[in-house]
Amino acid sequence: MKSLDDIMAMAQNVQAELTKAQANLDTIEVEGASGGGLVRITASAKGRVIGIEIDPSLLQASEKQMLEDLVVAAFNDARAKADTASNTEMSKISQGLPVPPGFKLPF
Repeated sequence: MKSLDDIMAMAQNVQAELTKAQANLDTIEVEGASGGGLVRITASAKGRVIGIEIDPSLLQASEKQMLEDLVVAAFNDARAKADTASNTEMSKISQGLPVPPGFKLPF
């Protein structure tokens, strides 16, 4: 069995790795799209919206409701991709750690 000092050192290392991984999430970009690419939203893996691109063909008063719906759909697509990227990055940190089954990181 490991000593308490060893366990505490391991916990500090895990915390440092988690902090580093979470900082890295803001540098990973994902793109959500809707309407066959007519509306695209770029976001970080942390969920911060970086940009929105709207095809000029949608910029007509008669297309207002459809444009609003497409922006929402593109945002939700980007959010889902950001969650996937975040989970992938965080799972890299937890691989090889001696944690009990079902234990969730971060603490």
